[in-house]
Amino acid sequence: MRFETKAIHAGLEIGNPSKSIIPPISPSTIFEIDAAGRNEEDLHYTRLGNPNRLQFEYLIATLEGGAAAAAFSSGIAAAAAVLQSLDPGDHIIIPEDVYAGNRKMVTGIMNRWGLKSDFINMTDPATIEAHIVPKTRLIWMETPSNPLMRITDIAAVSEMARSRRILTLVDNTWPTPVNQLPLEFGADLVLHSTSKYFGGHSDILGGAIVAKNEDEFFERIRLIQRMGGAVPSPADCWMLSRSTRTLAYRMRGHNEHAEKVVAWLNGHKKVADVYFPGLKSHPGHDIARKQMKGYGGMVSFIVDGNQAESIRIVGRSKLIKRATSLGGVESTWEHRQSSEGEGSVTPKNLIRLSVGLEHPDDIIDDLEQALA
Repeated sequence: MRFETKAIHAGLEIGNPSKSIIPPISPSTIFEIDAAGRNEEDLHYTRLGNPNRLQFEYLIATLEGGAAAAAFSSGIAAAAAVLQSLDPGDHIIIPEDVYAGNRKMVTGIMNRWGLKSDFINMTDPATIEAHIVPKTRLIWMETPSNPLMRITDIAAVSEMARSRRILTLVDNTWPTPVNQLPLEFGADLVLHSTSKYFGGHSDILGGAIVAKNEDEFFERIRLIQRMGGAVPSPADCWMLSRSTRTLAYRMRGHNEHAEKVVAWLNGHKKVADVYFPGLKSHPGHDIARKQMKGYGGMVSFIVDGNQAESIRIVGRSKLIKRATSLGGVESTWEHRQSSEGEGSVTPKNLIRLSVGLEHPDDIIDDLEQALA
């Protein structure tokens, strides 16, 4: 089956004895044990497993081409579960411009529990290789990165890591499996904040890890999911499965609209630079073209002015909402450094824009008046 068909049909039969076309929400926290005794595969307690969660996990694993998935109550909970699955003293390599929440989680929580980390520019595999040490256990990729739109060669880094028995993870939140399939390029794990494009309507909080193989490391993640308890509710899983059925078509709109917005921004006198991997002038364009089918709905641009002017521009929008999240049907933007805090490498005059599904001419009209 093609992607669009999988997104609509995969997993509908899981926990759905009535054969409903749209599976019901299963709110029960407990499930009756068989008279003959408990089977480990049976549903028992909803923190350990729930029909709606099993449906969504199967669905997202199918779309990413993975063997298994674990859904969490947020993207940061999913990310934390991966790092908690490492051993104290293990070392990770991670982008210097990684999502700010993950940077704070690494430096503020995981480093105190013995995790070692190097935050580096990951556009050159040779730079990554130079930071590998005997205790390196995981290379974390975010491509395109948030918000500098840096591109990492997934295949090259995965091959380098595999030869050294190092795990690789790709945060695929921005591209989604519509635009990029990291497991096909050799990555071991894929991370999503499902609050973003999978949810797509700015009304669901969630996260997920998809594994290429259902191996011992993934079982550690699964244990942390079940025993740590940061699991999504049945209703959230149901809503995620519902929203995922339109993911392919929404992403086509985001891709198309972002390219039109980028073309307009690229010639504006108040825009000093545009960061978007679909531009031929982007330093990572050739790699992005190799590993991406589309370039997504996220755009960053540099204002020809200072921080105060950048904040004023964001404040003048009438259609585009001033908000820190992304991936919804509505366009949002922000002065990104204001949200990131300590450790940010984002320029002070950078604006991050999530291009929504409004008519692109209306988005451009709002940008025009805000930049005037």
